[in-house]
Amino acid sequence: MGGIPAPAAPGGRVTPRLRVLEIDRRIEGDGRAVLRPRGELVRGGPGLLAETLAALPPGVRGIDLDMAGVTFMDSAGLEFLDTLAEHGRRRAVPVGTTGWRGQPRRVLELAGLDTTDPLRAPADGPAAPALASSAVARERAERLRLLEEEMRGLQAEIAQLRHAITSRPVIDQARGILMAAHACTSEQAWTILRQTSQLSNTKLRTVAAAVTASAGPGAPPPPPEIRTALRRAVARTLTD
Repeated sequence: MGGIPAPAAPGGRVTPRLRVLEIDRRIEGDGRAVLRPRGELVRGGPGLLAETLAALPPGVRGIDLDMAGVTFMDSAGLEFLDTLAEHGRRRAVPVGTTGWRGQPRRVLELAGLDTTDPLRAPADGPAAPALASSAVARERAERLRLLEEEMRGLQAEIAQLRHAITSRPVIDQARGILMAAHACTSEQAWTILRQTSQLSNTKLRTVAAAVTASAGPGAPPPPPEIRTALRRAVARTLTD
């Protein structure tokens, strides 16, 4: 059994951590090897499969790939299949896949492949089709990659909007506290918060939470770096 680490999100975006891909293997009594990947099939998955195939004992009479444990795959899934098909051709052993469901099955549909077994031999020939090596498959893989990038961008935007929505109440409270404490306008209070965030290199929501938490009787003051930046921001804003 082996595994690959989840890849970092491009551009530094925060994304949910992927389930590490692992491949369990078992040799049946008839000499067939059963491989069961589990997790999310992304970049690095084809390499892990190649290592698993290379480690199979001599004399394996066929390979079955059970995909039921794969919960997500991107365009690397096409290369994954091509790795298995190429191994079958080199070793002259039959290969097949089963268990396609959920999002991985949808990827096969988008790529125009057989969702029961994309490695099934065509009626007019015995060989399993090459997938990632064909021009059509490369075009499909590129289309899937672009779609995945667009989906990740949308997910990042949704995450930012959700964060903005949850941050709004504490920011509004902090603005009200600053307006009362310094007899300033709502716009000036917003400028104070924003400048405090920049001067202290602290997230705006964290600054607002510190201001709000320090407003009650006997409440502790904001951390020193925020307190210093807040004084400078107030002086700048109210003397301009």
